[in-house]
Parts: sequence; C-alpha cells; structure tokens
Amino acid sequence: EVQLVQSGGGLVQAGGSLRLSCAASGFSFDDYAIGWFRQAPGKEREGVSCLSSSDGSTYYADSVKGRFTISTDNARKTIYLQMNSLRPEDTAVYYCVADPFYYCYSGATYIDAPDFGSWGQGTQVTVSS
Repeated sequence: EVQLVQSGGGLVQAGGSLRLSCAASGFSFDDYAIGWFRQAPGKEREGVSCLSSSDGSTYYADSVKGRFTISTDNARKTIYLQMNSLRPEDTAVYYCVADPFYYCYSGATYIDAPDFGSWGQGTQVTVSS
C-alpha cells in the first residue's frame, strides 16, 4: 500500500525559507512520478512541481521556478520541497503526490491533480507580508 506522510510547513515571513518533507512507503521512487500540489483558499489545486526519478525529468510551475526545489532521499524514502524566497501568494495547503503511470515533462505547461493517484494528508504553509 502506498503511503505518503507529510511534515514541515508552518508560518514564515516573506523572503524566508521552509522545507516540506513527505515520508513515502509502499513503492520505489524509480517506478513512480512524485510531486507537490498546493491549494490556497478559494482557489483551485495547483501543481507546483514533479519529478520522474527514472531519468530525473523535473517540472516546476512558472510561479515557483528558481525558488522551489524538489528532491528525494532514497535512503530515507523521503520527498522534499525546499521553498526559498517565499511570498505571501505561496500561502496554501501543500500536498505531496505519487503515481506509477505519470511522467513529468520538464516542458509541460501544467500538471493535473487527477493524474496522481496517491496523496499525502496536506500541510499548511503561511507566508506573512
């Protein structure tokens, strides 16, 4: 059974940094695409980033390029999202995701929530101005 258990998040001032973690079990990173979505109040869920570990192909939303970095630690079976230069508009609940059939194209214009079958429980990130 695939399980994704998130930790991290919290309150940070604009310009600060946070790292989200997602402990994964029940699958191998080499066989799955993994990623992060977020949902702000009153807004649709937005794909932030994804990674296909099989070849390292990585997608980032334009809104986070150059500020956020997705990574994995195979030994710890953990997915990370390092978030730097945070802005108030980054405030949202963040979800880690995984799927065995999806491939993350670096040139994609977006990633879609229904394409990911497994989701973490979500964690709140609040950026104050």
